[in-house]
Amino acid sequence: MHPIRRQRLFMVIFIVVIASIAVGLLSFALRENINLFYPPSGIVSGEAPIGVRIRAGGMVVDGSVIRADDSLFTRFQITDGEAQVEVHYTGILPDLFSEGEAAVVMGELDQNGIFMASEVLAKHDENYTPPEVADAMEAAHQRANKNAPEQPYSDTK
Repeated sequence: MHPIRRQRLFMVIFIVVIASIAVGLLSFALRENINLFYPPSGIVSGEAPIGVRIRAGGMVVDGSVIRADDSLFTRFQITDGEAQVEVHYTGILPDLFSEGEAAVVMGELDQNGIFMASEVLAKHDENYTPPEVADAMEAAHQRANKNAPEQPYSDTK
């Protein structure tokens, strides 16, 4: 083998090895920052991983918000119209957070199926619902309509 060919071969191998290492390090760094979104029905069905940072969203169930008198602890439930998930959060809630409104929570699911939120995001105006929440609620609505018994057609003349 000529020395020039050998040098080119080593250069190509060197570039491939360095590129592989860079891609590996990049994917490892990004893996730590990925937050997957799960609707409440996905969490209840067991799709969501336990102890991994995820996002969940839905409408805050009316009458479910319970605030502690002596701390910033708040407990509430979110729903996508199909299932409900209990959320525990310690911190200051956004000003627009309220019952019957859309919210996205970030945190981890514990062994008991309770979502331990580290961050709560509320919709920012009365006409906006986060896209993930709107999609999840629409999918739950579609599943509910598909599973509902058909009503017989009645013609009253």
